[in-house]
Amino acid sequence: MPNKFTDYNFKPFINRALEKLNFTAPTEVQQRLLPPILHGKSVVGQAQTGSGKTHAFLLPIFNELDLQAHEVQAVITTPSRELAYQIYDAAKQIAAEADEEITVVNYVGGTDKKRQMTRLEKKQPQIVIGTPGRVLDLINSHDLDIHLTKYFVVDEADMTLDMGFLKETDAIASALPEDLQMMVFSATIPVKLEPFLRKYMSNPVIEVVENQTVISPTIDNWLISTKGRDRNQLIYQLITMGEPYLVLIFANTKERVDELTDYLRKCGLDVAKIHGGLQPRERKRVMKKIHNLDYQFVVATDLAARGIDIEGVSHVINDDLPTDLEFFVHRVGRTGRNNMSGTAITLYGPDDDQKVAELEEMGIAFQPKAIKNGEIVDSYDRKRRVKRKKRHNTMDPSLRGMAKKEKTKHKPGYKKRIKKAIHKDQMAKRRIEMRAERRSKKR
Repeated sequence: MPNKFTDYNFKPFINRALEKLNFTAPTEVQQRLLPPILHGKSVVGQAQTGSGKTHAFLLPIFNELDLQAHEVQAVITTPSRELAYQIYDAAKQIAAEADEEITVVNYVGGTDKKRQMTRLEKKQPQIVIGTPGRVLDLINSHDLDIHLTKYFVVDEADMTLDMGFLKETDAIASALPEDLQMMVFSATIPVKLEPFLRKYMSNPVIEVVENQTVISPTIDNWLISTKGRDRNQLIYQLITMGEPYLVLIFANTKERVDELTDYLRKCGLDVAKIHGGLQPRERKRVMKKIHNLDYQFVVATDLAARGIDIEGVSHVINDDLPTDLEFFVHRVGRTGRNNMSGTAITLYGPDDDQKVAELEEMGIAFQPKAIKNGEIVDSYDRKRRVKRKKRHNTMDPSLRGMAKKEKTKHKPGYKKRIKKAIHKDQMAKRRIEMRAERRSKKR
């Protein structure tokens, strides 16, 4: 299995692009999927966000691209505009190193469709990236000519299903040539996705890359109880302590993102926000400024947690635990990337114990913390009362009854009597154990 990108014999311009990106060694998903893709096989790759899936399909596509043919050779769909922009940016970085022009386009909802149609009349792109709805619109209007397409990529397939775009993706797949190479990438493979895979893929290479740890070991995963405190004030305190490089704050709803952003701005902080309610042009402008590190603080819904790789996130703060606990891993995974250290802070209230317990069952370990005198300090285990209760329950019922009487008034010497009774009980148990041992030896 190749350990360096130079072992794959990519075209020179791809190697130049990899060098500029400072990519030297492939990730595990790339190691396992690049060989079959380069050999023309259809694949299903199951791996978590941040595992390197994007370049696992972009590199082979660019390597096999016919630069002389000005026709649509690859179609890549992804469920959200942000993901489409991210893949588009990654593709443009590779294309920029080619000696000849490679036409890469990005078609997403909310953009000027008439302008896109006019450009398609003059020239067809070689690589198409976009959301399923807009790509299908351009195919159905016969503006986008896909009859010679060789590669079809469905990125974040489970998210495509969850967001209701599988019908459009199915329609795109049915309009493409039958002999094309298909690549499906997903964090999970839900049962409802399987009919789609069977319909269009015959004996694909399937690679499941399991995470060695649920979250990266480079991440300090803190849990802070709100204790009835105002969450807005608590978050302001957390993000203004020390000197965080870039803080990503996650909230569950668009309304909460707006409320928290307004509060932090009133406190004098320059804060960006990302959620589905923003106009496409505004979302694109904000994302560009975030990537340029024009903001130090970003408040977002889970839309930004899936597949968006913002470089340099030093802190992730969960204003609340996500409704779908799988998103917790995606949120926290925005920091601690590329072996860099990161800090994830989750706020929880009295009603969140069950969710925290479920996350712990998934293998996620928390470090209890608190704010004291303007500093983060170690706190108590939230399960301490349960553990203490269990210890008490192991006491002999008669002794437990004596201990409970401590709350009432007693004559002098009651503590000595309790200690004496406990000692007497322990000695009696020890004598029983010793007799049992002697009997077993005689046998």
